[in-house]
Formats: sequence, structure tokens, C-alpha cells
Amino acid sequence: MDAAAALLGALVDLGIRHIVLSPGSRSQALALVAAELERRGAVRLHVRIDERVAGFTALGIGRETRMPAVVICTSGTAAANLVPAALEAHHAGVPLLLLTADRPPELRGVGANQTTRQLGLFSPNARLEADLPVPEETDPKGDGEQSLMLRQVAADAVEAALGAGTRAPGPVHLNVPFREPLGGDAPRWLGAPTAELTTNAEADPDAAPVVDEPLEDEASGALYQGGGGIGEADQPAEPDHLPHVLERGPRTVVLAGADAGPGAEALAHAGGWPLIAEIVSGARYGRNLVHGYRRLLSDPQLGGRVERVVVLGHPTLSRESAVLLSDPDVAVLAVRGPGEPLNLNGVTTAVDAVAVASGEPDRQWLGEWLQASREASVDLSPPAPDAEGLSSAVPAERLEAIKAELAAVRAPLDRAAVVDAVWRATWPHDRLVFGSSRLVRVADDLLGGKKVPVHANRGLAGIDGTVATATGIAIGSQAGGRPGVTRVLLGDLALLHDVGALLLPPVEDEPRIQVVVGNDGGGTIFDDLEVAAVASAEAMDRVLYTPHTTRFEHLALAYGWEYQHVTTRAALDQALTSPVGGRQLIEVPLSR
Repeated sequence: MDAAAALLGALVDLGIRHIVLSPGSRSQALALVAAELERRGAVRLHVRIDERVAGFTALGIGRETRMPAVVICTSGTAAANLVPAALEAHHAGVPLLLLTADRPPELRGVGANQTTRQLGLFSPNARLEADLPVPEETDPKGDGEQSLMLRQVAADAVEAALGAGTRAPGPVHLNVPFREPLGGDAPRWLGAPTAELTTNAEADPDAAPVVDEPLEDEASGALYQGGGGIGEADQPAEPDHLPHVLERGPRTVVLAGADAGPGAEALAHAGGWPLIAEIVSGARYGRNLVHGYRRLLSDPQLGGRVERVVVLGHPTLSRESAVLLSDPDVAVLAVRGPGEPLNLNGVTTAVDAVAVASGEPDRQWLGEWLQASREASVDLSPPAPDAEGLSSAVPAERLEAIKAELAAVRAPLDRAAVVDAVWRATWPHDRLVFGSSRLVRVADDLLGGKKVPVHANRGLAGIDGTVATATGIAIGSQAGGRPGVTRVLLGDLALLHDVGALLLPPVEDEPRIQVVVGNDGGGTIFDDLEVAAVASAEAMDRVLYTPHTTRFEHLALAYGWEYQHVTTRAALDQALTSPVGGRQLIEVPLSR
């Protein structure tokens, strides 16, 4: 208990405000100290039965606040269930701190119950990992060697999770072994400040995210870096090397992938270049934004004439972008982020930061893209009522207008209407989370520009953890009574994959969250992939489409969520814009 108090108490002193906990016996000292810290108001504690849900909930908190949340679990498969969230944290550059309880060394490798080789589970992706010594001493005053060592471990862990000494934030793993007896009373000194240990994590994790501002640079007055996200806890770190100066001349486009952030829009504006921004980039806005970019990239007169691409973030949503980035005749400069460096064409240049050289922009090049963009833009808004016809004194004209209005109200929803309705309902004080489903690709293809905070787990683009991540984002963004709703747009299989995340303890505050699930009865995304051309209909259904007959209203009832079943645009608009006081599951049936 003294060791657990020293470790968790130091993490609190260093700015940690969220602990996500899954119950277990071996981790009980950490759990009991966490409960005491919650009782004293030092942390917000979130208890989740499923460790995978716990990991992704902490990931969501880290995505939003840019400070790591602590995850506590017991030994064995519990620790292994944190691997998916750790992988996503590594590839997406999200700070995350994993504390896995373990058996002492003498019980490892001898067949002891619930014991496996935990150190190394996260090695390829961890910014720091450590197998801590077994606590051997009590510490009546909290100033013994054991406590001092653990406080320094805490400082090192927070520094590493925030990206100190590496390219970007990411996961940290502390393996914490305990011998029996495993629990007791928390020490009286728990919560005493340890101000002598400091890190760079001095920002208030409950404060609103701060968008990175460009740093000054002599070449153009601005410098653009990777490793962002929608906000940063601290000021952007100085790059290790001088920025790569982008000279005028080559026909250039700026490509913003997942988590590129506002720096991509600022770079396109400074350079006078077309901005190709994925819907999950956080950069889909501004005067240089290109609409319908997939078709334009395939146009020989536009995409076929690109000579240079500057990439920020992690592009994953379109094959047209992948084709462009794979062309060895195109100069690709990728601003370094977390995960593996981008190098699809084998000759991509990785840079820490870019700056724009002085000079006149190529207005003709930008103009060609923006003209094509205007022609490619799609207006998805419902048709306006025929006010003149509705007020006409001619019965036939009035009846025709009424019929048209009723037809518009009763028109069934398709995917385009769903993504448009969610996009229109979301504003800067809200958060929008996309699942790895067919709907995010429809949104990427059709939606226009809007500066709203967007999240998606596109580090590995996995289907897992979407609801849990969104719950963490809601917890982080709504802390301190801040307004806004977190909306989640995903498919039916993505929801079923993370259905355990619907369970929340009744004693915890309910976040304001709307989960909008497009239910087409299976994985229709496979209908658009190569496999659909080679697989039999029977095989497609059995192993890819995987049809189901789940009653989502029953799931909502079982887990305590408000449920709505909507089939028209008017009903969806009303559901999305009505006051939200807790958890809502909105099901939209869609055709295959």
C-alpha cells in the first residue's frame, strides 16, 4: 500500500487526473489507493469490467486532453487485453500510461495461477517500460528510499508518455509486482505534495485543448510540425533539425491525413496550395480546401500533374491518395509523426518540420483545383419548402407543394443523408468520433468544410474500441462542466465489436454522448472491395458480410441507454439537435 501510494500520488502531483481501473486481486493495492484518491477529489476514477474497454477509454481521454490517463489492471490475460489500445496509442501518438500488476519474480515461469510473461508485451510500441521491484518496506513518513524511487519512476513515465526524447507521445508500461498480503490501509501521508519532482507536464489536463500555433520561421514566417492531434498539453517541441524549406515552383498539394490538425490548413494557406483533407484530419476547412478530392486526384489534368505532395498526419481513407503517394515520380515530403515513417513510393523524404519559402504562389495551379472543387461539391441539405406553392391560392398548386413537402419528410435515409445530418449538427464545442466503418468513407467522399474537433482511431484503423474511445473523449472534453456533445458515427459491426463499452457504473457521471449506428445488417464495406468480385455470395455472407439479427433497442435497454429508431431525415435532425442529458443510442436502418 505504501508503494502504491507513492507511485499514484506522484502521478497525481505530476498532473494526472484520470485513472481507469479494471478490478482484480493482484492489483488491489493500486485500486484501493485509486479509490482513496477519488474520495479526496484528487482524480476522476473510471471503473470498467473489461480491460480492453478500459484501455480504449484511457486512450480517448488521452486523445482529447493530450495528458495520459492511467490504466490499472491485474495480471495475466488482463494485461494482454491492453495491447490493442497500446498499439493504437503508439501509431496515433496518444499518451497512455499502463500499470499492470504482476506476481513476484519467484512465481513467474513456474506454473503459478494467472501468471505469464508480462514484461515485453508492449515492447515494440512502448516509449518506456519497466519491471518495478517488489515492495519490500513500509514507509511511515513517505520519504523512504522505496517511495523516492517510485516517485522518480512516475516522473520518468509521464515524461516518456508525453514524448520526451522521442518523436511523439505514446504508451508507457510499468509492470508492478506484489507479494501477499496484497492490501491494507492507505498511508496517512497519501496526497502530500512532492513538488521537487517535475516534468514538462505542467498544463491543466482539464483545461480545453489548445490548438498548436505555427512557430515563427525566417523563410516564411511559419513552421509546420507533425505529432499533433487536436490539441497539445504543452507548446510544440522544437524540432531536432532545421525545417525543410519548401521552395516555390513545383506543382504542390498539401495532403492532410488523420490527426494532421490545423497546421495542414495553415500550410496550404501560406503556400497557396490546394488542401486535400481527409474528414478525420481536423483540417477540413479553409479557402484552399478541395471538395471531391478522390475524383480530382484521378483526373489527369489535376492529380496527374502533381509534382510534389506535403503530407501531414496519417492518410488512410482513399486509394487515390495511396496511388499518388506511391508514385516514384512525385516528390513526397512527409512530416514525421508517430508510428512508422510514411514511404509508400520508396523515395519519400521524411522531415521534422516544413517552412514555406518567400515568393509568389502559383495562383493558376490553385485556381484550377478550386474551380474543379466547386464543380465537385455536393449539396446534401434537404430541399427547401416551396413557400410560394404552399401559400398559393390555387388548390392544385398548393396540393402539389404539400405532396412534395410530405415526400421530403418521409424520404428514407441513406448513408449520405446520415453523415450530412451528423456533420451539420456538430459544432466547435462538440466532438465527432468516426468509427472504422463504411460511413467514414462516405463522409470523406461527400462532406464539405467545417472546423469542428474530429477524432478517429486511424493509427491502425481498427474496428475495435470505438465506443470506449468516444466515452473517454466525452469524459475529457466535458470535464469541469464544459458544454458540448460527443457524437459517434459508426456501423453496426463496429458497435457490436465494442458492445461492452456501453456498460458504465451507476455511480459515475454520465457523459453526454450520442452513438449513431448505421445498421445495414453486416459488413457492407466488403461489398466495395476486391473480394466481392471473387467470392461466392454464400462465402461472402458467411465469412465477410457476417449478417446478424441483433436488436439494438434491447442492448440499449440492458445497458441503460436512451434509444431512438429513426428512418427519416427530419426524425434524425430532431434526435441530433434535441437536448442531450446522458447516453443516447440512435439506430438508423440502412439498405445493403
